[in-house]
Amino acid sequence: MKKKSGMLAAPFGIWMALFTIVPIGIVLWFAFTDANGQFTFDNVREIFAFDPSKGETLWNDSFVSTILYSLWLGFLTTVISLVIAYPLAFSISRATERVQLTMVMLVMLPMWMNFLLRTQAIKSLLSESGLLNQFLGLFGVGSLEILNTDVAIVIGLVYDFLPFMILPLYSVMVKIGKSEIEAAQDLGANVFSVFRRVVLPLSVPGILNGITMVFVPSVSTFVISTLLGGSKRMMIGDVIESMFVGEAPNRGVGSALALVLMVLILICMAVTRLADKSESTEEGGFAL
Repeated sequence: MKKKSGMLAAPFGIWMALFTIVPIGIVLWFAFTDANGQFTFDNVREIFAFDPSKGETLWNDSFVSTILYSLWLGFLTTVISLVIAYPLAFSISRATERVQLTMVMLVMLPMWMNFLLRTQAIKSLLSESGLLNQFLGLFGVGSLEILNTDVAIVIGLVYDFLPFMILPLYSVMVKIGKSEIEAAQDLGANVFSVFRRVVLPLSVPGILNGITMVFVPSVSTFVISTLLGGSKRMMIGDVIESMFVGEAPNRGVGSALALVLMVLILICMAVTRLADKSESTEEGGFAL
């Protein structure tokens, strides 16, 4: 039996080795070697002690500032996505089976479209002559200058990654039986108490999974900030890309940036996992 399980797992192991372990090894190699292949910490040191006098950056700012900026936008995107997705996922989970299937399909439908096309659609929508300003013009409202701002970037991030928050929440909430809610109501709990004592604790795993699935890609993404934010500010993903395919490539610093971003993401995932374990322990204690 163990032999069969090992044979079934072999393709996955080969896949992980080729497309996960090997790429990480290449990133580590470039991050800690110079142009001559000698071991060095200069690439990592340059990220945290960058001297603008040695050369202009694309946005005249430090790498650390860009990392913090990306983390901030990722945090905003995650919070806004959670606020939007939570009531929507709960409404879908309480609907009939046919309505659930239809709504889930509508949530997934934008994901079938190319990532760049979705972002271009948001850009057209938010432009000065876009559909949003045309609609506001019908009510005599002046055009809104949203494009090329942080607001436009966050809107694009939320639009692209919102399904990754809705689906984990829905998959958990659909398992919350009506009998559990009705039992709480029979015991005299009002709507707020039912939500706080029944729905919210049972939906915590979906919340934590959704946070991970939205925060990680929104921090590390690229193109969105360039298309929707213009050239005023770049996210860390755009900077890493420019280090490999830009006019003045620097694979060592680009790999070091990717490594730093990887570490930050792993820390966030570890915190989320600890929160999930803590919640599971509390639920187990309560059940006893």
